[in-house]
Amino acid sequence: MKSTVLTALIAACALLAGQAFAANADCEAKAVGKDGKPLAGAAKSSFMKKCEKEAGTAACEAKAMGKDGKPLAGAAKSSFVKKCMADAK
Repeated sequence: MKSTVLTALIAACALLAGQAFAANADCEAKAVGKDGKPLAGAAKSSFMKKCEKEAGTAACEAKAMGKDGKPLAGAAKSSFVKKCMADAK
């Protein structure tokens, strides 16, 4: 029983790490100014922080399913997304 829980925990961590890496690469590609030049410095840092947060929120919202397999809504969804984002940090 313990090894099954540990395996599931490791798999979940690996999945989140993979999503974070994919989100980071996607955000890097989108970090371009209006003039078409890559962002740099504070502008890039700000953009990356916002982009990664939005990507994480979208991933958590996609996972927001109830035990019956139906999508969560309202306060239940908000609570799930908030906890998912906290766990991802």
